Amino acid sequence: MSQRMHKYTFPVSKARKYLEPGPVLLLSSQFEEQSDIMTLGWHTVLEFSPSLVGCMISSMNFSHELIRNSGQCVLNLPTAELIDKVVAIGNSHGDKLDKFDAFGLTAEPAHSVGAPLIAECFASFECQLYDDSMVDNYNLFIFEIVKAHVAEQPEFPTTLHYTGEGRFTIMGDKMLDKSKDFKPEMLI
Repeated sequence: MSQRMHKYTFPVSKARKYLEPGPVLLLSSQFEEQSDIMTLGWHTVLEFSPSLVGCMISSMNFSHELIRNSGQCVLNLPTAELIDKVVAIGNSHGDKLDKFDAFGLTAEPAHSVGAPLIAECFASFECQLYDDSMVDNYNLFIFEIVKAHVAEQPEFPTTLHYTGEGRFTIMGDKMLDKSKDFKPEMLI
């Protein structure tokens, strides 16, 4: 039998510590000759087919402007080894410096969009803007993943998950396999 958990009142402003949906991403964008990389923690899968992802991108972020103009971006999945670059990118402004150069990252051409892939990331997902009806009110962009690139190894990389206040957790090596009991509709 499961043990009951004692709970205490928790500040709602810090709920992201437990609800953050997925790994931290490095979003790359480009419009004409301007490019940027931003650290992104607020995103969620919205649909399987087409493959839709919702991303919160503040209008104060330089990437917001580039994406509004181009309608494209790449969602790059860094591993835990890139944590210092992830934090430094999140603390800098793309309109003031070239983040690829400043942080020693390699821009690679994408196949389907104009924004670059980040070579040092485990995976890169090329995205086309699918729905921008909530951008003006909520800064919510809905993208369709149109091309995916994933490294062959490891199958489950060590990814970073932001819990607020400058703290990250790392998805580790321990894997609980419940695939025999899993039904995809249970998560919808």
